[in-house]
Order: sequence, then C-alpha cells, then structure tokens
Amino acid sequence: MMEEKKTNKATNELLVFLWKKRKVLFLTGLIAGIASIVISFLLPVLYESNAIVFPAATSTVSFSEQRNAKASSMDFGEEEHAEQLIQILKSSRIRNRVIEKFDLPKVYEIDREDENFHHKLGKAYENHISFERTRYGSIEISVLDKDPQLAAEIANKIVQLIDTVKNELIKERTIPAYEVNKRKLEQLNNEQKKLIAEMDSLSSMGVVNAEARANLFSALNESKTSEDKKFFKDKIDVNLKYGARYDALADLREFRIEKLTEQEVAYEQAESDARENFNHKFVVEWAVASDKKAKPKRSIIVLVITFSALFFAIIVMLIRQRLKEIKKAA
Repeated sequence: MMEEKKTNKATNELLVFLWKKRKVLFLTGLIAGIASIVISFLLPVLYESNAIVFPAATSTVSFSEQRNAKASSMDFGEEEHAEQLIQILKSSRIRNRVIEKFDLPKVYEIDREDENFHHKLGKAYENHISFERTRYGSIEISVLDKDPQLAAEIANKIVQLIDTVKNELIKERTIPAYEVNKRKLEQLNNEQKKLIAEMDSLSSMGVVNAEARANLFSALNESKTSEDKKFFKDKIDVNLKYGARYDALADLREFRIEKLTEQEVAYEQAESDARENFNHKFVVEWAVASDKKAKPKRSIIVLVITFSALFFAIIVMLIRQRLKEIKKAA
C-alpha cells in the first residue's frame, strides 16, 4: 500500500513537471518534427523489386531406380535445399557477376580509388540486395534502387545466375567423376575384347563348351571309320588341354558382362551430370519495376526522430532538475 502511494506520488510529480515544461517540450517536438521532415526529403528515394523462387528437390536425370528415389525433377525442395540456395545467392560468384554486369560502383557512387572501396561496395550491396526464406519454403530476392527498372533487372539477373553458378559448382565435381567412369568403362571394354578374342582363338582350335565337350566322347564311341575316330580323338585331346581355360573364360565373360552393364549405367549418369546444364529452381514470380517507392518511409522517420528528441529532452530536464535538488540539499 505504501509503495503504491509512492508510485502514484512519483507519477503525479512527473506529470506536474512535464506540464511545467510543456512549452519547452512543444518547441523541442516542433523543431525535431521540422528537422525530421527535411531529413526525410533529403534521403534518396528507393524502389523495391522482388522475385520469388522455389529450390528444386533434385536437378539431375536419374538412370538408376535407386538414385534419387525420394525426389524427382518435379518436386519442390525442402528447408535444406532452400538454405543451400541462399548460400549460393550470397556467394561471391553471384555478387561479383552482378556488380560487373550493372557497374554497381557507379550506381552506388563509390569511388574506385577509395582505400575502402571493396568494404564500401560490399556494404552497399548488402543494403540494396537481400535474400530471405519465406514461411512457405520459397526464397524472396529483394533489390532496392533509385531506378525501379534497374532494380527489376538486377533481381531477374540474380534469378538467372542461380542455374549458371550452381551448374559451375556441380561440374567442378562431376567432370572428374565422369572422366573416371569413362576410363573405367574403356578399361572394361578392352578387357572384354581381349577375353572374347582369346575365346575365339580357342574355338578355332576346336575347344567347345562343357555341354558339347561331353558329347565328343559319345561321338567317338559311335564313330565307324578310323578317320572319324581320329577326328574326335584330336578334338577330345584339345578340349582336355584347353577346356578348363575355356570354361574359366566363359564364366569370366558372364561376370564381365554384368560389370559392364553396371558401369554403362554409371557412365551414362556421370556423363549426364557433367555435360548437361540443369534447372535448379522454380520461378514463382519474376521481378517487375515498381511504381511505388519503398524507402524512405517518411512518416516513420518523422515519428521516430520527433519522439526520440522528446524522450531525450525529458531525460535531460529530469537530470538537471535532480542536480538542482541535490545542490539545494547540500
């Protein structure tokens, strides 16, 4: 109860104090308001253009049923894909291309000879161009500029650069993988050709597969003439000598065929990943030139500056009043 009375008393004293200083406060607010209006009109007018994109869940053509089983080229990306895309949008690969394409140092009026040129240019870029993930999982690309048409062009160029830069990043890894798969496929093909050539050589000598080999003994027993017997005996001798090698080569050939099939799929996948340029986003909305300014918000500037000035003035007057009381008490 006592504390409540003290609080009410302090409040009343503050109100009385402010009422006594109302003329000073009114004058302060008036000056601050006029100054803020002048400042708001001196600030450059900026227009905002926005483009909205969704990341793709996958950006490749799959040659395997197991690969990308959870995502197809028609699926929208999830949170992880959006975060990855934002990192690409913020990268120097895109920033440097945009700066060069639109000559942003000239647009932002930054002297190239300035010793802090790169720092100032980077800050100006960040203040004018931003990327934000929306609650729907898409990415909003926002560009501010004095020229509304230029703002739209910059935003749309950034959208186009998404595929260019991401394909470059992908190719840095997929081209070496493609070369490895290509060499492996060529190696398997050469080994298969050598194997088949050796089997053909054995076949020309009369070596046959295991099933046909078993029939040679029956044919020898059924032979009527000495010539026929000699013919089949020579065949049997050759097959006894080279039959095991022929069977081993036949088994190896079947194994190699299976390996070649798998390697051909891997090669086709690697070739597609390395050589094709894929689309990595869905463009929901391209940027258009705005006909309404985005900054400065003059009313907000006036209110903030005016109330800040009043608040500061009240604090200063309270401090001065307190100092007077302390002096009197001393």
